[in-house]
Amino acid sequence: MLTSGDIVDLDLGVPQGREAGFGRPAVVATAQAILDESPTIVHVVPLTSALRRFKTEIVVAANAESGLDLPSAAQCQHIRSVSADRIRGVRGNVGSVALAQIRETIGRIFDRAP
Repeated sequence: MLTSGDIVDLDLGVPQGREAGFGRPAVVATAQAILDESPTIVHVVPLTSALRRFKTEIVVAANAESGLDLPSAAQCQHIRSVSADRIRGVRGNVGSVALAQIRETIGRIFDRAP
């Protein structure tokens, strides 16, 4: 079962324009109450190792907890709803602090947070 904040490997397909795409890790942003119901669709935030320091990106450390080999940026501007069938495996978890930062940034994108 997935947990909010899990870093999963998935294939986002061929991107159009500047979309995130191809096989990459992503952070599961879906609320735990929804994940507990084993949904067929989950919300993910793609990760990139290209650190650009955009205000819509949150840096996630590379460590044993995250399972990442390189520091990566959670690209909140690219939040996606994807089939749970796209998930190939779980690497680790971003932890509660980074997950809160990701969710706060998503809230700002949708004009729902300060």
